[in-house]
Formats: sequence, C-alpha cells, structure tokens
Amino acid sequence: MTITKAVKVESLNQSFKGKLALNEVSFVANEGEMLALVGASGSGKSTLLRNINGLHLADKGTVNIFGTPLQSQGKYHSRIRRIRSQVGFIFQQFNLVSRLSVLENVLIGNLAQISLSRSLFRQFSQSEKTRALAALERVGILEQAYQRASTLSGGQQQRVAIARCLVQGAKIILADEPIASLDPESARKVMELLCQLNDEGITVITSLHQVQMVRRYFKRAIALKDGRVMFDGVTELLDDQELARIYGSAVEELVIRGHGDFAKAEDLLVKSKTKTH
Repeated sequence: MTITKAVKVESLNQSFKGKLALNEVSFVANEGEMLALVGASGSGKSTLLRNINGLHLADKGTVNIFGTPLQSQGKYHSRIRRIRSQVGFIFQQFNLVSRLSVLENVLIGNLAQISLSRSLFRQFSQSEKTRALAALERVGILEQAYQRASTLSGGQQQRVAIARCLVQGAKIILADEPIASLDPESARKVMELLCQLNDEGITVITSLHQVQMVRRYFKRAIALKDGRVMFDGVTELLDDQELARIYGSAVEELVIRGHGDFAKAEDLLVKSKTKTH
C-alpha cells in the first residue's frame, strides 16, 4: 500500500530580526495522520504551522503539500492559492469576523472557489449556503447559524472555525493552540471533533501546550525547542522525564499545565539536572 505524504518539510529556516525561529526543521506527516507539535512558548510551533500554510515565507527550505512545493528556498509557488485551498487553519483566537453571522463566517472559508467581489458583498449561492449549514450541523452548532459570531462562547467559535475548514474542503487542518483559550469541557469537545475529522481521513497537525491532551489524543508528537526538532516519535515515549531533559526549567510550562502538579515538575527538573552533571 502506497503511503501519501500530506506534508513534507525539509531543512526549514525562518529568522526574525536576526534570531532563528526555525532551525533546520524537517519532518513528514502522512495523509490521515494526527500529529501534535509540543513546546514551550517561543519554541517555534506557531511559526512552523504558518510556514506550512504559507502565511510565513521561510528564509530557506521547502514545504510540500501532497507533493507540490507550496514554498521553496524563499519563494512561493506561482499557484499558491490553489495549494493553500487544501490546508485549513484554526487559530487560537478563532479569527472570526465578529459582526458577521456564524453562517457568513463559515461561507468565507470558500474563498478559493469564489471571487473576492462575491465574498466582499456576501453574494453566496443557495448551494453554498446549504453546504455551510451542513458543516455547522456536523460540528454541532446549526442552531446558531444566524447569530452574530460575537455572541458565541469560545468553544462554539472554535467549532465555527472548524466548520469553515470543512466548507473550504481542506484535506489538511492546522490548528494553532486551538484549546488554549477554552474551558476544559469545551476543549474536550474541540479535540474530539478534530479526532472525528481525522478518522474520516483529514490530516490534522495541532500545536499544544497541554501535555495531557497530547497524550490522550495523539499517537505521534514532535517536540520543538528554540526552533529545533528535539523529539519526533511515539507520544508514549515523550514522558515527563523526556520533557524535563529537553526543556529544563521550561518544563514547568508544559508539565504544570498538563498535570497541575508543581512538586512533580520540580522533582523532574532536579533529576534532569542531576543526570547532566
């Protein structure tokens, strides 16, 4: 059976004001895979996701989407809009237009298939509206379709963002800290929804702080530190000791948020320092 590479990143470097945010990052995500990017703040998770989607242009390196280079050696593909249409992006702060209705926010996800003028004047066909309503039903918020997006809870807004990816027809969903601003119950619902979409064949790459969520929902994880890949493998092997070895004092940001156990994090940190001396 042939394995299709949904995302292939090779030797990606990205710098801001002379500081490397990504340093020779390489990995492959196969079609239908669910992959977690783990790391403390400033590790490069968001920058990597934005490079995969073409929101950032790397200094060097290549990002391939289903075998086509979205960007290569500091240049975008000439048909980047078509390539990006396969990649949906879910932002931590939802990225919805608050004054528009939920339905209109979802319809915006169809920009690759409709003209900019139709989008600006909100001229959507009945078939497009029907498809958007079906997406809202799929994520469980059909009854909110005609409400202003600003009236929804954080968890509901994040589901609107997921519905927008579905209307877009995304084969890959990139989620940048999608549950960081949510309460535990809303976070669980969003993660379960992403798992359902993954079960249906959509490739999902998610950046997360919460270690317990990574261990609960992902079989594979990539740990980043200072823009470098420090771990890429089975999530079970990314235990507390491995996290402490990689992140040192920054492990508190991951382990404490993940377990709520400060004493345990401190103990792991002491042990990691002892092993390195």
